[in-house]
Amino acid sequence: MTTIALKNVLAKAGLKADPTEFLALVEDAARRLTPPSPNPSHYFSAEQRAALEDVGLDLSPTSDDEQDHRARMVAAHAVLADSSLTVSEAASLLGVDDSRIRHRLKEGRLTGWKAQGGWRLPAWQFTSSGVLPGLDVVLRAVPDDQPVLVVAAFMSTPQTDLVINGRPATPRQWLLAGGDPEFVAELAAELGTPV
Repeated sequence: MTTIALKNVLAKAGLKADPTEFLALVEDAARRLTPPSPNPSHYFSAEQRAALEDVGLDLSPTSDDEQDHRARMVAAHAVLADSSLTVSEAASLLGVDDSRIRHRLKEGRLTGWKAQGGWRLPAWQFTSSGVLPGLDVVLRAVPDDQPVLVVAAFMSTPQTDLVINGRPATPRQWLLAGGDPEFVAELAAELGTPV
């Protein structure tokens, strides 16, 4: 029964994945991205813990009855991995050879991550016929320390500064609609900075 439910969820989300393979992706992401039973206080020195606790931050370990905040991140990473393209798939989409894709990755004109079996390129940066317009401008502005998952979340989250037909648009929607990539680049440059 669970397999049928998962198959339906994947289909509704537009993900062409076998439920067993998708669950393996989730398990792998959970193993790599999250420590078991994290205790936040272990990441800070005694002085840092004291300062953080003085301003009201709770550094105690989560209890068994609390919702695990890591679940959303693991699921997002699994979806990102499942919907990503290989170098060969991206090359086929763009009508170039594999070496051109690796060259664009090296130059920062495409983004991706190295996984077992080679590079994976998030699908959000492609259209049905090529690369998202203005992508190179946006990627140049993204701080080097920002993970692919953060960039993917940014590109798919409506931004109040990017308005199409009176409604906030995602950076991807903005670029697809012919919006100025410099506006998106300005927002992307702020990724990882305190609000």
